[in-house]
Amino acid sequence: MENGTVNGYEMDTPKNITIKGILSLLMESIDGNNHSRSVISLGMGDPTAHSCFHTTHVAPEAVVDALQSGKFNGYAPTIQVPSLFLLSLGMSSMLSIVVIINPGNPCGNVYSYQHLKKIAETAEKLKVLVIADEVYGHLVFGRNPFVPMGVFGSIVPVLTLGSLSKRWIVPGWRLGWFVTSDPSGMFRNPKVVERIKKYFDILGGPATFIQAAVPGILELTDEVFFKKTINILKESSDICFDRLKEIPCISCPYKPEGSMAMMMKLNLSLLEDISDDIDFCFKIAREELVIILPGTAVGLKNWLRITFAADPVALEEALGRVKSFCLRHSKQFES
Repeated sequence: MENGTVNGYEMDTPKNITIKGILSLLMESIDGNNHSRSVISLGMGDPTAHSCFHTTHVAPEAVVDALQSGKFNGYAPTIQVPSLFLLSLGMSSMLSIVVIINPGNPCGNVYSYQHLKKIAETAEKLKVLVIADEVYGHLVFGRNPFVPMGVFGSIVPVLTLGSLSKRWIVPGWRLGWFVTSDPSGMFRNPKVVERIKKYFDILGGPATFIQAAVPGILELTDEVFFKKTINILKESSDICFDRLKEIPCISCPYKPEGSMAMMMKLNLSLLEDISDDIDFCFKIAREELVIILPGTAVGLKNWLRITFAADPVALEEALGRVKSFCLRHSKQFES
């Protein structure tokens, strides 16, 4: 795909495509039309769009308490700003960094203890630190339990990125944190943490009263809330994986074991008038009112990403529409 228009919309080259940008264009392509069916979006990983997903009552109550206390109306101190910028740490000996995303997005993979330990040991041999993106931490429902990378801090220093967004179903709060796991004190000599904090000095950070609510949210959330979320995600992922088996032009090579999304390979040779993944997504949006993220947006041309953090009934309906669309556009082969 080159600069120009796709289905009547201005598009940039793949390197400039953003997830939010292309999802907005997909929604715009069906806005203003009269339809008897509702639009079902499986493109953005936002479970709050579906009534079956709710955050725990603890979260808003903690925010209200912090706000009404009147103690958090000023600027936040540096140490509370939960963002991480690693543009330059001033560490001449640190030539590379190992980044682990676990549970994975967009494939839903969950690494085993043994695999993560090997990564830690390899990083130690290479004398590099590990950044562990665990925004989807604990949202697992497969054979592998979630293992925090920080448990290997005695082998290699680990910076863990965490967030309220997914596990607590509040992505709009935009609040996260980083934690260092470094019992051997390997961060102290190059002053990694101190240099990171200097970057925080130039950041405004999330609202102070939401930051102040975090301790209460972490301490008081009942385990039942987490189990309910995981059960819905498992049911939805099973529905998604099973229904996709009924669609010849789409294949899902890996059944998700965590997070909220899966990747599907698009077989264009079985479709008559679909040029690529972006063309597929625009046409299905217009014809079936289903929003799917083209793989190009995450660097995988002619793949598709579906977010299964959706109401199971709506998901069944959406996948039925996907099947109808693919059958309608399938090539007719001579016998």
